[in-house]
Amino acid sequence: MNELSQSAASQHVQELEKHMGIVLLDRSRRPLVITAAGRLYLEYCREILRRKEQFESELEQLKNEVEGTVRVASIYSVGLSEMVELEEEFSRRQPAASLEVEYLRPEKVYEAVLADEADLGLVSYPEASRDIMVIPWRQEEMVLAASPYSAFAGQGPIAPAALQGADFIGFDDELPIRREVDRFLREHGVEVNQILHFDNLQMIKEAVAHRVGVSIMPARVLLDEMRQGRLVAIPIEAPELYRPLGIIHRRRKRFPRVAQEFLNLLCERPSADLGLVS
Repeated sequence: MNELSQSAASQHVQELEKHMGIVLLDRSRRPLVITAAGRLYLEYCREILRRKEQFESELEQLKNEVEGTVRVASIYSVGLSEMVELEEEFSRRQPAASLEVEYLRPEKVYEAVLADEADLGLVSYPEASRDIMVIPWRQEEMVLAASPYSAFAGQGPIAPAALQGADFIGFDDELPIRREVDRFLREHGVEVNQILHFDNLQMIKEAVAHRVGVSIMPARVLLDEMRQGRLVAIPIEAPELYRPLGIIHRRRKRFPRVAQEFLNLLCERPSADLGLVS
C-alpha cells in the first residue's frame, strides 16, 4: 500500500518512536496493538491530512477565481433592465469580478472598442472590418409601436400596406435602423408621413405614447411600456423585418479572463420569448 514495503514501514515507525521518545505500537501482542501515544499521533496525522485537503481545495478555488472589471460599450437600446440582469448573473458566477457599462451612440461604440476603451461592444446591424470582429448575438423582431388608443391597436397583425400615409416617428437619418426601416417601407411601396425623428428609442417611444404617430422598432425594447399599458406592439406581416444585434471586439485582441467569462455569458444567454400581444 502506498508503494511502501512492510519492512520499510516498520523501520519508519521505529525511527519516529526514537525521535519522539515514545512507543507507538505494543509489539508484545499479536496482532500489534496501537498505544495511547500511537492513537494520539494517529489523530494528529489525520488532522494534518484533512487540513492538507482543505488547503488544496481552497487553493484551487483561488486559482479559478476571476477578478477585475470587464468594460462594455453598448447602444442605448440594449435595455438597462437586461444589463442589470446580466450584471446580477455575472456577479453570481464571478463574485470577485465587476461589470462596467457605458451607453453610447453606435459609432461611439466602435470607437471605444478600437481605442481599447471597451473590451466588448453591443451594437445593432454590426459591421465587421479589418480591425473589428463581429459575433452574431440575436435577431430581434421589429413591430409597429402604437398607443393603446391608436386606430391600429387591437387589429392583430397588420400588412405593411396598412401604414400608407400614417403619421410616423422615425430614427435619425445616419442610424442603421433608419436605413433598414426606410428600405423595408420602400420595398413594400409604402410612404409614411414622417413627422419627427430622434436619435434614440426612448424619445421615439415617448412620442408614440403621446399619440404623435406610430413607429417601427424592436419588440424587445417595448416590454416595459407594454407592461405599463402605455404602448402596444403590433406584429407586421413581413417575416424579413428583424434587427440583428452583435457583439464586437477588436481583432487579435487578447481578452483578460474576466472579459472572456462575460463574453461566454452573453453567448449562452438565449433570447427570451416575448409573448407579444397587440
